[in-house]
This record gives sequence, structure tokens and C-alpha cells, in this order.
Amino acid sequence: MYPENEAPGKFPYTRGIYPRMYSSRLWTMRQYAGFGSAEESNARYRYLLSQGTTGLSVAFDLPTQIGLDPDHPLAAGEVGRVGVSVASLADMRKLFEGIRLDQVSTSMTINSTAAILLSWYVLVAREQGADTRKLNGTIQNDILKEYIARGTYIYPPRPAMRIITDLFAWAAQEIPEWNTISISGYHIREAGSTAEQEVAFTFANAIAYIEAAIAAGLPVDSFAPRLSFFFNSHSDFLTEIAKFRAARRLYAKLMRNRFGAKDERSRMLRFHTQTAGSSLTAQQPDVNLVRTAIEALAAVLGGTQSLHTNSRDEALGLPTEESARLALRTQQIIAHETGITATPDPAGGSHYIEELTDRIETAALDYIRKIDEMGGALQAIEAGFIQAEIQNAAYAHQRSIESGDRVIVGVNRFQMQNEEKMPVFKINPEIEQAQVAGVRAVRAQRNHARWADALRALETAARGEENLLPRIMAAAEANATVGEISDTLRTVFGEYRDAL
Repeated sequence: MYPENEAPGKFPYTRGIYPRMYSSRLWTMRQYAGFGSAEESNARYRYLLSQGTTGLSVAFDLPTQIGLDPDHPLAAGEVGRVGVSVASLADMRKLFEGIRLDQVSTSMTINSTAAILLSWYVLVAREQGADTRKLNGTIQNDILKEYIARGTYIYPPRPAMRIITDLFAWAAQEIPEWNTISISGYHIREAGSTAEQEVAFTFANAIAYIEAAIAAGLPVDSFAPRLSFFFNSHSDFLTEIAKFRAARRLYAKLMRNRFGAKDERSRMLRFHTQTAGSSLTAQQPDVNLVRTAIEALAAVLGGTQSLHTNSRDEALGLPTEESARLALRTQQIIAHETGITATPDPAGGSHYIEELTDRIETAALDYIRKIDEMGGALQAIEAGFIQAEIQNAAYAHQRSIESGDRVIVGVNRFQMQNEEKMPVFKINPEIEQAQVAGVRAVRAQRNHARWADALRALETAARGEENLLPRIMAAAEANATVGEISDTLRTVFGEYRDAL
């Protein structure tokens, strides 16, 4: 049926990383969720699981993401707003109460404080009696894209990279089934990049992580099988299908030819996809259901391993329960009613899809070569090259909308007057006070001597060269908070300030 070098499940995996793809196993259906308190988010997770979600995906609030406790002055007004507030081991227990962590796959979108949140997750699993070596899930842990496109960094790039490679080494021994990084093109695309730039800059970052891990003494095949990726599925339907195919092929070649990966799993591009938040409009929000369905279909035709579908109301606020259910139903209809899961790579063989696949691979590789000439992703970030390329692409895109060359339904054409307002999900303002009281109670009730010893040991380790993860785990177990552990590392590493 296929030429040998084009068969699904065969290098370079253009048509999919598994021979039968979805006919043997569907993608993991995740719904990214998190808001307010751990108790409220736990209730949403239970609801989503009852509705057929096959994996959890945790959104954390900004203070948690940048290592601030709920009572820090800079956290005021942000606690629980764009994700769940998790400041301590006690919060993590509440977040997963009644959910067996050895029976669910969990994705956590967290970067600067990823090692801390993962430590709490592992500790809760141990308390549940789980075999932590069988825990399954993903931690985003992709700091380079924070400097490029998102901004929730804490430390300068080089010590931040040390934490990541320490986590790689620790997890390989302690939680070998866990995906230790989700190298993200999603936020690069949300910031305004083209499809080609999304692939190129994501892989440039991946090269930097792989080189850092090898420099730290890790053989490539000891960690590469647990690398995963996170891509955007935007509204340009055919381009997105081709983008995923091109990315899979380019990655396989990079891992074999550049890094000499021998393990077949090291060459397989495994990725999660989220539909494009930036494509959603506040105008006529019900139309976002159509946008999301098209974007989700592109991700499935492109061979994703995991998928989140955005909700129709996300241009207005956090998703309501009804909107989240409709977003999940979108995936379920694609999986069970369309018939496209019966064969791998249904769009493959189309002259246009194949030409687009080649074109995107070539353009992405050209960018990677240019970044190599600059010294790699770190140097390209420090020089502002990647950021400038994204900004230029975003500007061109916006100009095309304003000129009318690009049509956005309901925004620059087909507008409606006197639209009916959609109900918007609201966060209870009392949650912030409750979270402040909760973190203060943790501080008051813990063993102070054990806590102080753990943080001193962490600081000493940070000033030396030992792996930081056991020290972070010990501090987490001693009920140190996210802010306290982060501050201990800030003392040694300092804080990053964007020069641009």
C-alpha cells in the first residue's frame, strides 16, 4: 500500500508514528482546566472525567507560575484567576482528592516552577499508595519559549536550563514513564508566528535542551524517548495538517542524523495539540464552535497523540461547564462519527498536502540552520532574533486583517448588531482571601526546623553542582511553599530581566 519509507510507523514517520494510528488507539482527549481554589478545580476535573475526558490538563494561576505565594504583594488580584492556585503540598492534595493518579494521565502546564509542582504531584501519588514508577503524564517544563513568547520566567536562561536537565536525570530514575518536557510551539504561534516559524523555533529550543542534557552527561537515548511536544492547530486547515506531517519528518531526521539516536522511540515526535486560542473572537462567540471543530479536525488528520479543544467563550472568560462539555463533545464526534480514524494519515497523498509538507519542512530547516549559525537558541533568544521574527509575522498578520485582505468572520466582515450576550464564568473574589489564609496555616503548622534545614540544603545544592530535584522534593515534603522554594533559588540564581 505504501512505499517502505512512507509507511505509517516507519522512519521518518511522515504518515504517523504508529502503524495503525487511531484505528488501534484514539488520541488522549484532554480539557485544559483550572481556576480558583484546588477544591473548585477538583470538582471540574471530576465532571470532565464523568463526561469522557481521558486525561487531565491542569492550568495554574500566574502567581503559581512565577513562584509567588498567594499573600505576596505582587500576587494581589491574580490568585486563582487564569488557573488554579497551588502554593503548597496541601493544595496539591486537594486538587486531586478522589482521583487516583496511577489511573489517569495528567498534563501540567507549568514551566519555571515545574520541578516544584511535579514534586508535589509525586508526593501525593505516594500518599495514595501508587507505584510512582508507573505514573503517566507530562510536565511542560519548557522555559526557553517563556523568554521568546510568554513571559512567565523567573531565573536567567542558563540556571533555568540546569533545573530542566536535573529534572530529566531525576525523572529517568524515579518516574520513567513521565514525559519530562513538553517543548511548546503553541505559545510561539499564539504570539503571532507563522506555521513554519512555529516548527523551526520549537525544534531550535529542543536542540538546545538536548545539547544541554548531553553536556550534563546524559546519553541521548536515556531521556529522548520521554521528550514530548505541544503544538497549535490554527485555522488554516490544510497548512496545519501539513505542518504536523512536516514536523514529524524533520524531527526524526534531526534525532537520527544530528544526535545519533538509536532508540526508535527517540526519533518519534509525540505531541499534544491545542486549538488556537488567538483565533477565537468575542464577537459571535458561538461561531467559535465551528473554528474549534475545524482546528481539531486538522490536528487529528495531522496525527496528534493528545488534543485539547478550546471552548466557545474563552475570548470572554474562563469556560463555563456547558462550554467545556461542548468542546469535549467536538473531539468525541470527530473520533466516533466521522470515520477518519479508520486509516492512518487520511490526507496523505494529496498533491497539495505533500507539496505543503515539503515546503514547511524546508522553511523550518532553513531557520534552524540560521539559528545554528548564531550559536543556537540561547544566543538567538539573547540577541532578540526569534522574538523579532515572531513580532514581524504578528504585525503582518494584523495588517492583513485591518486591510480586509484576511477575513475574520464577525470581526471585519459579517458583523451583527445588538448581539445577545453570552453568560461569562466568574471567579469568586473570596477565593483569594481563602488561599492567603490557607498558605499562612501551612506555615504555622509545619515543623519549622525541618523546613529550615530543607531550604538550607537546597540553597547549598544550588551553589554547587548536585542534582537539585532531591533537594526540591525534600523541601516540598517539609511543606515549603512555592514562593519559598523559588525564593531560595532566586537567592542563588537571581532573576531574569528582559532587555528588549
